[in-house]
Amino acid sequence: MMTLSDTWIDLFTLSGLLNPFALLIGIYLGWRADQPVKLWIAGFAAAALSLMFETAVGLLQLPQPISQDAGALAMFPFRFIGGAAAGAVAYWLNRRRRSAG
Repeated sequence: MMTLSDTWIDLFTLSGLLNPFALLIGIYLGWRADQPVKLWIAGFAAAALSLMFETAVGLLQLPQPISQDAGALAMFPFRFIGGAAAGAVAYWLNRRRRSAG
């Protein structure tokens, strides 16, 4: 039986793809986007800002809310995809709300 290592589990859960900070940033920027092309920017900003926030928390010697095994370069693409997907859902919901009202 093949199992995923702890690093891969971190990348597919709260440290990577489902990181709450990246998802919130992606949702906010996706909601504010007026063109679908801007969802790429939402995904990039979600990944970059969530990693910057996590680094700032570490530099201040505060306890990390989410433990992780992977490095920043490994987490970036997963957070990018998570933030862009959350932004796309928020963009779609906002467009649907505007067209209904």
